[in-house]
Amino acid sequence: MQGGQWNGRRRHTRFRHFRRERIALLIVSAALIVFGLVKLIGYGADLAASRQTAAVLREAYREQTEALAAETPVPAPTLTASVAPSPTAKQARVVQTAAVPTLKPVQRLVPAAYPNNPGLQVNSRFRMLRQQNKDIAGWLTISGLLDEAVVQRDEVFYMDHDALGKKNVNGAIFLDSGISLNKRPYTLILYGHNMKTGAMFGCLRNYENTSFYHKNPFITFDTKYEEGRYVIFAAGSIRTEPPYSRSNYLDFFTLTSDRVNERETALKVLKTASVHTCTVDVQLEDQLLLLITCVDNDAERRVVAARRVRDGENEQELKKQVERSRKRY
Repeated sequence: MQGGQWNGRRRHTRFRHFRRERIALLIVSAALIVFGLVKLIGYGADLAASRQTAAVLREAYREQTEALAAETPVPAPTLTASVAPSPTAKQARVVQTAAVPTLKPVQRLVPAAYPNNPGLQVNSRFRMLRQQNKDIAGWLTISGLLDEAVVQRDEVFYMDHDALGKKNVNGAIFLDSGISLNKRPYTLILYGHNMKTGAMFGCLRNYENTSFYHKNPFITFDTKYEEGRYVIFAAGSIRTEPPYSRSNYLDFFTLTSDRVNERETALKVLKTASVHTCTVDVQLEDQLLLLITCVDNDAERRVVAARRVRDGENEQELKKQVERSRKRY
């Protein structure tokens, strides 16, 4: 009898422990569910706030653009044909290694001023925007994907603040702080989060689809000093950390250098790492635009690379070149 009572007490004790463990498990599960819901609601609120900020800035930017277009007279058409730069003009843009022409390669690019804005006058479209946030330095447009202000401060603040400086998990698209706009940069480097919603640079994954690339090969990026139209020549993942590989490792800052050999090597890496065969001609003196975001592998970055459309180039002809590209892998 005493043994039966003892076993009964043990079973009762185990049952109480089991109930406590179940209750504790239920409490923890409920807490995790509540935490997840709070985070989800927070992400949704941040996404809505991010879109609202973009809409406010977009309205101000477009309003100024339309006003400027109304004030600017349309030039009369001429019969002068566009002439490609002669070899002499092209050579004038670089510094030769010796005064006498030799077979040695060019070593450095010559710094280029803004051809239509030597006095660095801020474009009127940006004056109102910069009253709302002095960090606004440009505007990025990819038809059907992006239409966003671009800011510049450092590599930290706009990781979790929107283009008006408000706290937001989506962050903002920002220009690398090491790139000065006081003269035309050799390369413009923009960063943005790879959001699963497609916000910011989450949309760049579309460029790994060949048919999408064929239909959307152009990017417009205007800075506060100059308008810019760019054609995409590469899209893929670049390795930025060890283990290194010659074919897909790149220090992006080599493309901001005036050293021709570094720029030439970097361009080869971008083309080789691209998921598409490159059909668009890229010259060393072309101004480049890089859109960079993270991927699942912390040692890699997704990159969409474009070069400035040259004076006199026909965008329809460029698009035909893009349409000849094929998926590499």
